[in-house]
Amino acid sequence: MNLKLPSPRDGTPNITWHHFARAAVLALLTLLLGTAVRAAAPPVDALEPPHWWVGMAEPRLQLLAYGPDIARARVTVRGAGLVLERVQRTDSPHHLFLHLRVADGAWAGERLIVFERDGQRHTVAYVLKNREPGSAQRRGFDGRDVLLNLMPDRFANGNPANDIVPGLGDPVDRSAPGGRHGGDLQGVIDRLDYIAGMGFTAIWMTPVLENRQPAYSYHGYAATDLYRVDPRLGTVDDYRRLAQEARRRGIGIVHDAVPNHIGSGHRWYAQPPAADWLNSAPPGAPLTNHARTTVRDPYAAPADRERFNRGWFAPTMPDLNTTHALLAQYLVQNTLWWIEEIGLMGLRVDTWGYSDPAFLSQWAARLRQEYPRLGIVGEEWSLNPLVVSAWQAGNPLFGTPGAGAPRRLPADDVRPTLPSLMDFPLHDTLRRALVEGESFGTGWVRLYDFMVNDRLYADPASLVLFDGNHDVPRLAAALAGDPALQRMALAFVLTTRRIPQLYYGVEVMLDSPKTHDAFDRFRVDFPGGWPDDTADAVRGRGLSPEQAALQAWLRRLMLWRQSQPALHRGELTHFTPEDGTYVFARHLAGSPTVLVAFNKANESRRLPTARFAPVLPPGASATDIHTGERLELAEALTLPPRSVRVLAVQTRP
Repeated sequence: MNLKLPSPRDGTPNITWHHFARAAVLALLTLLLGTAVRAAAPPVDALEPPHWWVGMAEPRLQLLAYGPDIARARVTVRGAGLVLERVQRTDSPHHLFLHLRVADGAWAGERLIVFERDGQRHTVAYVLKNREPGSAQRRGFDGRDVLLNLMPDRFANGNPANDIVPGLGDPVDRSAPGGRHGGDLQGVIDRLDYIAGMGFTAIWMTPVLENRQPAYSYHGYAATDLYRVDPRLGTVDDYRRLAQEARRRGIGIVHDAVPNHIGSGHRWYAQPPAADWLNSAPPGAPLTNHARTTVRDPYAAPADRERFNRGWFAPTMPDLNTTHALLAQYLVQNTLWWIEEIGLMGLRVDTWGYSDPAFLSQWAARLRQEYPRLGIVGEEWSLNPLVVSAWQAGNPLFGTPGAGAPRRLPADDVRPTLPSLMDFPLHDTLRRALVEGESFGTGWVRLYDFMVNDRLYADPASLVLFDGNHDVPRLAAALAGDPALQRMALAFVLTTRRIPQLYYGVEVMLDSPKTHDAFDRFRVDFPGGWPDDTADAVRGRGLSPEQAALQAWLRRLMLWRQSQPALHRGELTHFTPEDGTYVFARHLAGSPTVLVAFNKANESRRLPTARFAPVLPPGASATDIHTGERLELAEALTLPPRSVRVLAVQTRP
């Protein structure tokens, strides 16, 4: 065993002889243990987390040790600064939990964890690292950002050598909609300049962890090792390099976390660390009922609520029992490890709400304790704003009920701590409004009326609104391939009071089936990500005139958006729709107002500007950010047929 001494090259400042002496003692201990270490001792197959950091806000650390009959071992820790407080055994003979504490002022470097059984020893070097400067105060995503959702397997194949990895199965087959197609982290790295050039400031990739499943593994949501990147996508080093290269271009990485379930290929499925580590499927109902309203519904049968939280998401996705204290701590630490190891900007959390509500609150609060500004957005796939709003931190809705109110539920006593959620209700409403005719309650009126639901949210501006994602039909399909409607949708997502997220390929109008069960075909390959592709969105080769025009239009809007504080944190004022038109303004004291005007009609519309007086002072003019046309707004605003205008407003001094 080589003992690594702290040195300035390792980023450990102020090395003293005291530090050196401690390291030397550890080296001597290693030599003294020599023969015993190499004997047929109780083997340790893995320690998780595989390393940790000094200077974390929470000094306590739980390690899970794996190994044959390791539960019979006696454990000691050698080296100052890492204190073993207790050892906890479960009903599994092959797992052992070590509860440690990283002492104040502990130095970065190796400690020795010694496992002894039947007179034999096995020694493992455990490394504590220094954190990156400013790690705790890293910026999360907010209204300044535009997130890009992409699937690594379907984006670009940067390293064909990892397409097929022996022992993992599920080989590459681009002809199969549900097969692996060969995209990887290197492919994303190769296209970072394009992503930044389009105006994206954050990348949310679907999960990159190992999915050792015999088939249908490309999506990433059935993890089989929570500390390993899937080798067909790359390595942890590749992931770290992606984050570093992205930061150089002003882009953050948002990690897709899945605390609700694992894949059936995970070792926990055959050999769980405790008998109640996984949720047993309810009798006669092996899968969740997806009845997400049961968490808040005062009339829901308890058995239905139990089935939602404890049922399996799919037959190949064992459900984690997040009420188990050891598992809850494991999942918290696993997420912290990825944030610190990779340098993440934030997290998108899959299947939010399916886990135990108390665990979810604890999980998000612990992450924000360590990283107060970290971006965290949960996927609560409900079209009901009440269901979504109930999970956001600061929500006042679930206080003590008055007389005659419905009975309280367990979740009502759990304080929500999640800063953001995916805005599925507004996403769905926008799509409906754009394809409907205009009437008393449809079209723009539907969208206008729906915005009143923002009163349910503690912070509606922190919600993430999206044109599409990997689970819904693509925007082009939802809007019948209409370029004008696609521009309207994208303009709304990028300028309303939300954090915007776009789905890869929307800029070149990638299409899909419209049915909601054709998931694999919502996830087609990005044009140009493979050498034999006939079209290349990055180089502009093989695109139709309509595709190229939308790509240029969107690029202009997103790059301009980066310099508009009113779109980042301004208030919103909107005006009742009339004759197929809808107008709103984003305004912020001391910053230029942005006026956004939509016209779905087949004829041009002339809108008197007097009614916009609260946000449009007399004598104001504006510049159309796409055409460069300067418009005098003293009397009226003219909108071309089936158009959207994004206007930068100027006022006369």
